[in-house]
Amino acid sequence: MRLYKAIVAGALSATVTAGTAVTLPALTDTAAGAATGPGVTANLWHWNWKSVARECTDVLGPAGYGSVQVSPPADSMSKGGSVWWDVYQPARYVLTGKFGDETAFGNMVAACHAAGVKVQVDTVINHMTGQGATSYGGYSFSKYDYPGLYSSWDFHSPTCGIDDADYGNNAWRVQNCELVGLSDLNTGSDYVRGQIAAYMNRLTDLGVDGFRIDAAKHIGPDDLAAIRSRLRGSPYIHQEVVQGANEAVQPSQYTGIGDVDEFVYGRKLKEQFTGQIKWLRTFGQSWGLSVGDDKAVVFVDNHDTERNGSTLDYKYGAAYKLANVFMLAWPYGKPSVYSSFTWSDGEAGPPSANGGFVTDTDCSGGRWTCFDREMTGMVGFHNTVAGTPVANWTDNGGNLIAFSRGNRGWVAINNESGGVTRTFTTGLPAGTYANVAGGGSVTVDAAGTATVTVPGRSAVAIRVGAQASPTVTPTVTPTVTPTGGNTATVYYSTGWNPAYIHYGVNGAWTTVPGAAMDAACAGWRKKTVNLGTATAFQVTFNNGSGSWDNNSGRDYTLGAGTSTVRNGVVTGNAANPC
Repeated sequence: MRLYKAIVAGALSATVTAGTAVTLPALTDTAAGAATGPGVTANLWHWNWKSVARECTDVLGPAGYGSVQVSPPADSMSKGGSVWWDVYQPARYVLTGKFGDETAFGNMVAACHAAGVKVQVDTVINHMTGQGATSYGGYSFSKYDYPGLYSSWDFHSPTCGIDDADYGNNAWRVQNCELVGLSDLNTGSDYVRGQIAAYMNRLTDLGVDGFRIDAAKHIGPDDLAAIRSRLRGSPYIHQEVVQGANEAVQPSQYTGIGDVDEFVYGRKLKEQFTGQIKWLRTFGQSWGLSVGDDKAVVFVDNHDTERNGSTLDYKYGAAYKLANVFMLAWPYGKPSVYSSFTWSDGEAGPPSANGGFVTDTDCSGGRWTCFDREMTGMVGFHNTVAGTPVANWTDNGGNLIAFSRGNRGWVAINNESGGVTRTFTTGLPAGTYANVAGGGSVTVDAAGTATVTVPGRSAVAIRVGAQASPTVTPTVTPTVTPTGGNTATVYYSTGWNPAYIHYGVNGAWTTVPGAAMDAACAGWRKKTVNLGTATAFQVTFNNGSGSWDNNSGRDYTLGAGTSTVRNGVVTGNAANPC
């Protein structure tokens, strides 16, 4: 949490490490009977309650997501929608924040439960505010005075600030001084513990199943244990404890309270997916992960790491998607898929109106990533292979890997620019299976092998229960049916009219601005490109008048067949979005 953002001259000005995602207990009418496992979590960060409810009903429940993590619901200091981090400075424990009121929140929980999706809440209890005087709900406060809730004696005193050196040698200061100027609650106080527990119990009364504890690293484990002892039922708990090498406060100190958000996981995946993924064969705690498989909440990125650059994020396109495919296929921790809004200014908040209240999520408008939808097929894969071991590993010595999960699923991930064709041992029963990571199908013979072409920057994943046809005779030659051959059909999500595709095949580029794209359907333009003998090519897009989308200067790499490009995310071997 030291990334929070320094408060300078009364304004935050750095970076927060607030929201990762994950897990919780079994779904009940309330959380009182909480039990095992959250399944895969969708972290719908900064979505308003109405949009979360709709996503649970239309996407998360049908796809098999086990839970949804939502942003802090408490009334917070207001920056009028200009920033995202104001919700991490609570002003009172009343549900009048910028995502909706208590009625909308309760309706969201009910809708998610009806869809079979549990709800966990990002919970800020280490501190209150560091600035501001008015909340989204119209409540007036000051840094150490919150009428009807807290007064100056409820905060650590005398006040002190956490210095960078403290992280290495002074756990007391890390857990009792102010994090970048935020008023630090005295969580050793019986009264403060009672107020926090009352807030969390109010949320469980509304049906909430679990909590992510923001800035847990800055609260002593004994204090957290005392607060947890006051909670009704058995809500799932996972804690934000950012690992730092040789620091005085470590994630392992919190595993007796609940699970821990595993920040090292995403850092390591970035190293591999921008390097050589063949090394992932041994991926696990021996790589320096901060907690074991049974206590880890894992993610490719969250709202802090995408802004501080420590992990991949949606701007990495295909590599980001493939890292999420790997996470959902590999047996480590409790996975969380991050889905939020697009950004160029790391401080900026999501789309909002009327003084900063977040507007409904629009997955076609280019401002929201909606990445939870990109992973629906892999969520089913994860659920199907749960509890099975990794087997039949193969790689090409570089950036293609493949492995099976028992006899329940098999995946191949190609992080190279060109397609790869080979015969793989899948371990699956004979049959023809849909590729749940993209398009096409794979036929497995009686020996469990299949000859598969994995396009560049793409993945193929098959699992039992997702057959493309009921059965196939054992003598049928194993095949995969990718589309396209030596052509590529590109669908580009844009509001530009006209829109142009400027591309290079084997280093030979079109003349700027490129080829005009055809209208496909609302919000989409389309172009088919002849690749000759090539299996991949480089692409940028523009409006013909000087506005460009060139993947932040990296260009997009697309393969043969059908691809979609939306919000900076490339989907290879894709279905026609129209």
